[in-house]
Amino acid sequence: MDSLYFEPCELPQEAEVLRGEIRDFLADNLDPYSPEVRSRSWAGGDPEFSQKLGEAGFIGMRFPKKYGGHERSAMERYVVIEELLAAGAPVALHWIADRQSGPLLLNYGTEKQREMCLPGVAKGETYFCIGMSEPDSGSDLASIRTKAVKVDGGYVVNGTKIWTSEAHRCHYMIALFRTDSEVEEKHKGMSQFLVDMNTPGVTARPIRNMAGEEMFNEVSFVDAFIPEDMLVGEEGKGWQQVLSELAFERSGPERYMSSHILLHALIREVSQNPTERSAVAIGRLIAHLATLRQMSLSVAGMQDAGQDPSLAGSVVKDLGAVYEQDMPKIAHELVGADPQLMGGSDFEKVLAYVTQATISFSLRGGTREILRGIIARGLGLR
Repeated sequence: MDSLYFEPCELPQEAEVLRGEIRDFLADNLDPYSPEVRSRSWAGGDPEFSQKLGEAGFIGMRFPKKYGGHERSAMERYVVIEELLAAGAPVALHWIADRQSGPLLLNYGTEKQREMCLPGVAKGETYFCIGMSEPDSGSDLASIRTKAVKVDGGYVVNGTKIWTSEAHRCHYMIALFRTDSEVEEKHKGMSQFLVDMNTPGVTARPIRNMAGEEMFNEVSFVDAFIPEDMLVGEEGKGWQQVLSELAFERSGPERYMSSHILLHALIREVSQNPTERSAVAIGRLIAHLATLRQMSLSVAGMQDAGQDPSLAGSVVKDLGAVYEQDMPKIAHELVGADPQLMGGSDFEKVLAYVTQATISFSLRGGTREILRGIIARGLGLR
């Protein structure tokens, strides 16, 4: 049986210096949004803000300098992400490109693909989405049906992806397609592609959620031609590449800070009439937060050390989703106020949005059932 251990990790001095720099940047460049707007940070996008962030060197921090990056450490990037989420900054547009699509291209992409995409990502001007889930497969990625059939000069793709974040606003998609339908083992025969979202036959249709947002999309492929030089990595190796990509998605501060503005609002609300019950509840939330942060920092340390963080990242993602989904329930029980998007107080508006948004938190990056299966296999229990 493999072991699971989170090495205690402290931020280096240069990371703490950077914390002051990103706070100064936010003070100068972040509009004074209301708490309700700031609670939408992870789902909120502002092209001008992303460009300013890129100009200041806070996107593509770990990219090589020859692609417009800054060759910073995972710990330094971690501090920047913490501060962006704590401030409720609108990060959705550049988020996926910076967090996982860029690193994926650095690991598996061709030089042409890197030169084409990464400088724009580092500038905060090029956005990526992820094409993994499908209508009939959910988080069981090995059951995808969207096919990429080899033809002269490339591939013709037919099928549908769903729950694709910000696809209607993105320039590129890293998509997982089935390139071999004859293999017996379902985890084989899949490949990743770099898809230009302006490709004829590719259509993104926004899906409006209960909060009135159009963040997720259904993306259809109808005889869409993808040139052969847009294959990412090796044909048939898509499953292994996806697993490495998801390690970047599952362990960062966003896995426990997407609801952080609600925690701030809750503390302000209960401080007006503090009780022992509220003190105990807030103390437990803070203790849980501190533990998740240390676990997440440990994963960042593993990345800097060149270790595989897949198993540890899955644990952080699973526990983080539980923490964030519990927070609206605790807030409601403590304060007694009903969530109200229209006409309520700042606290009631934040509570309303987070209550609706957290439903999806156990889906992004893999459902709880999928994650726990990964953890069980990693521990040798399956």
